[in-house]
Amino acid sequence: MTLRPHNISYWEIAEMAIASLWGNKLRSGLTMLGVIIGISSVIGISSIGQGVQKSTEENIRGLGTDVLQVMSGAAQSGGVKKAMGSVSTLTWQDAKAITTQAPSATVVSAYLQGSTQVVYNAENTLTNIYGTDLSYPTARNTFPKEGRFFNAEELDTAASVAVIAPTVRKNLFPNNVNPIGQKIRIQGEIYDVIGIMEAKGSQGPQDRDDAVYIPLTSMSARIIGNNSLTGVSVNGIYIKGQDETKLDIVKFQVTNILRLRHNINVPDNDDFRITNQADILKTFNTILSLFTLMMVAIAGISLIVGGIGIANIMLVSVVERTREIGVRKALGATDNAILSQFLTESVVISVVGGSVGIAIGVGITFAAATAFKFPFIISTSSILLGFGLSTSVGLIAGVIPARNAARLDPITALRSE
Repeated sequence: MTLRPHNISYWEIAEMAIASLWGNKLRSGLTMLGVIIGISSVIGISSIGQGVQKSTEENIRGLGTDVLQVMSGAAQSGGVKKAMGSVSTLTWQDAKAITTQAPSATVVSAYLQGSTQVVYNAENTLTNIYGTDLSYPTARNTFPKEGRFFNAEELDTAASVAVIAPTVRKNLFPNNVNPIGQKIRIQGEIYDVIGIMEAKGSQGPQDRDDAVYIPLTSMSARIIGNNSLTGVSVNGIYIKGQDETKLDIVKFQVTNILRLRHNINVPDNDDFRITNQADILKTFNTILSLFTLMMVAIAGISLIVGGIGIANIMLVSVVERTREIGVRKALGATDNAILSQFLTESVVISVVGGSVGIAIGVGITFAAATAFKFPFIISTSSILLGFGLSTSVGLIAGVIPARNAARLDPITALRSE
């Protein structure tokens, strides 16, 4: 390749750099591999993390972030505090008291929960059974998609009626059988299916759609059967506030009501605990963000390895092309021109590798989002991060080899074999 004895334009430098890389396609491709793996890992992990975070946030918000959950705590026995949740310390009557005495609580719903086998003809499934009151659908933002929820009369009379969720429908009623009007068996008792709940997806490891809902009175009398001396025992109470910003007020009111009802004078002796869905969401997002950041940092290590690979190959290239560099310098190529060419080769390797890595990362994210059904999210910041990292790796890895090439003495270079 002939060099004119004057300043070389950037385009000429770029053409020479690309020609040199194209002449060693296998070596250039292997050098790019470290960058491709690093960038695709960074893009894929960060994008999948954002998708999972968005999906979980939507699921939790779908159940309501303006909801408090009161659960049984630890009771005292002979001065000894038992394990949290070891006894049932809440009753349906507590929920009714909160309804009438807590002005900031807009919806209050008590529930009993268990798991058992549910049977329809030859089909059966192990599922969650929820005994609830009439306010449960509003409190949990979960409504029947087909049919209806049970009514006040059915709750008062402990009627044998059930509302099933989509997973139970799929497991018990194959071949497009309409479940409404069919009879299912729960612990030997026959229940009429009167409704099918809308799909709500999973909340963490729990499938919200794998459930059967029956009246709280039916659950207490026939399945759980652990009524307390002060009323109908329940596992928990959902309390809906006006909005997320006023949940602290609701929590304060509920705490005082329950302490008065349970004769608790010392806060440390509370036999209940109150959790906030909004706080759970914030905590989860923080944990997932930190986890994603950690994984991206680990993936970034492969970028460092890729950068070292580029530096090694470029150093070898300088040694192999010592005579060529001497010829170019003898024909008038400046140190800056030689420096620019080797830096350009390094950057081209990184940018091309980075572009391929971004494409692979996007493909991995799309495949994961499709397979695991979470939102497909590729943010502009992820793309910019990919290009920025790949270009930076190329510049940093190419500095020493390019400087070595530019500093070669032309006479010494021409004498090399």
